[in-house]
Amino acid sequence: MGRAARENFRVVSRLISADARRHLRAFYGYARLVDEIGDAYAGDRVAALEWVAAETAGALDGLPGTHPLVHAAVGSVRELGVEAQPLFDLIEANQMDQSASRYETFDDLLGYCELSANPVGRLVLAAFGHSSAEALRHSDSICSGLQIIEHCADMAEDYRNSRVYMPLVDWARFGADPAELGSGLPASCALRAMVAFEVSRARRLLDDGLPLIEMLPGTLAWALAGFWAGGQAAADRIAERDFDVSQPATQPSPARVAIHLLQAAPRAIRRKAQAL
Repeated sequence: MGRAARENFRVVSRLISADARRHLRAFYGYARLVDEIGDAYAGDRVAALEWVAAETAGALDGLPGTHPLVHAAVGSVRELGVEAQPLFDLIEANQMDQSASRYETFDDLLGYCELSANPVGRLVLAAFGHSSAEALRHSDSICSGLQIIEHCADMAEDYRNSRVYMPLVDWARFGADPAELGSGLPASCALRAMVAFEVSRARRLLDDGLPLIEMLPGTLAWALAGFWAGGQAAADRIAERDFDVSQPATQPSPARVAIHLLQAAPRAIRRKAQAL
């Protein structure tokens, strides 16, 4: 929770209500706990993740003595009256990371996003009291798009960590080889073509979720527009490098983010006008 307070993260925005901020802190703390165990715990990560799942289930059953971060997240779920499944999905995603390092098809990759990225969006919406089926569907689309763009940008780093997120069928389709990511050489034409294809898929997911902006109130609508703009700008940055992901990713410029924010702004403005 101290890390959440220090980071430039939206959970500490003073523009949102105290209740929403409290729920977001609880969900952020839980997500960080699960991710730290899945990514950095020095012991048996599988057993540790099973422990978090048991702690979560125990807290939902009202058992005392649960980990404070688990207790806070479960408390928020109960107070908000929403499903606790996203908490367990985050655990399952990290459990998958312990055994799966490749994804055969795009549907398989989307299945991973459904566990690792989409639950975060669902919890954020829950914190603000927006959990309709349509809102969740659009949120899932944006979260999956953001994660796939991140995977594209980090392909070389992920390969060094023995992970290849892009679908194996697409590597074969474009005649590219994941081993190329570890060569230190500029990306081949085949690899660039595959990355361009995956980035275009991710952009479509982002755009499919864009109507969510008009479903959300003021601050949250603008925050979502910012996330959407950031994802599009990150995709632009990959395209500006001619889809060469052999080198470490760099952050998109604020100006590029602003350009896309202007594209999303009319939806947020319309939402504000509807609320008046």
